[in-house]
Amino acid sequence: MPDDAIATALEAPAAATSLTRKPEVMVAGPAERAEPTGQPVFSLNDVTVSYGSYRAVRHVTMDIWPQEITALIGPSGCGKSTLLRCLNRMNDLIPGASVAGHIDFTGSDLYGAKVDVMDLRRHIGMVFQRPNPFPKSIYDNVAFAPKMNGARRADLPDIVERSLRRTALWDEVKDKLKQSAFSLSGGQQQRLCIARAIAVEPSVILMDEPCSALDPIATIRIEELMTELKNTYTIVIVTHNMQQAGRVSDRTAFLTAEVDEDGTRYGVLVEYDATGKIFTNPSDRRTDDYVTGRFG
Repeated sequence: MPDDAIATALEAPAAATSLTRKPEVMVAGPAERAEPTGQPVFSLNDVTVSYGSYRAVRHVTMDIWPQEITALIGPSGCGKSTLLRCLNRMNDLIPGASVAGHIDFTGSDLYGAKVDVMDLRRHIGMVFQRPNPFPKSIYDNVAFAPKMNGARRADLPDIVERSLRRTALWDEVKDKLKQSAFSLSGGQQQRLCIARAIAVEPSVILMDEPCSALDPIATIRIEELMTELKNTYTIVIVTHNMQQAGRVSDRTAFLTAEVDEDGTRYGVLVEYDATGKIFTNPSDRRTDDYVTGRFG
């Protein structure tokens, strides 16, 4: 199933005339990032995602490491969101969807027969492209999941305050917690959704283009928040914004769409490396073409 079509032309610099020209993207981290140690949070081995007979993403192998921000970039239709949804089994909700290959989550088979999917999603939170607060108060939005997971009523005020403080929203809403979540601005609603996701203390936060519906100021607030949250959480983000990937991520995976013999488009992972290297010295010509704006 292809990603939503979101234009990237405005984000990309003018087309380059040679392979040596690099994009005007500010990269936060070093071009070469030290090799990680210990156990990856996710290990994907030859992962293929299908919708019925259509194989949307094919043969992806990569590791995602703890307390880092990993960005998934690439043109529309390359399967970035499809791949992201595999990491907390959201594709299970789509009729006909199936995953082949193997995904390991902290040492266990993510798709094992004994996995409690609801409990899994407590450990792997998700923030969607558009803010989706519940039709409840600000307080009840954040308290909802902890309450459903058995938190004591007496503990809920502390959980709500802690979650809102972590998302830099507490000072803005502390005097109107009983107001509707829809009374907040778009950027505030997205931070509220992040607060709702972390209220149950997950280890991973998945973000599917969390800033695409926000203005530049709200986008900066979310990016600053992500940078702070990675000290506690592992974050995987899908983004069409090259500047955003360069600003916030530690590692970047570039996917692209290819066409098979019968004309069917499908997604493949081209290159996965430290963000600085992807944007300044990629190993694959296709990556260079994309990040320099020769195609998108």
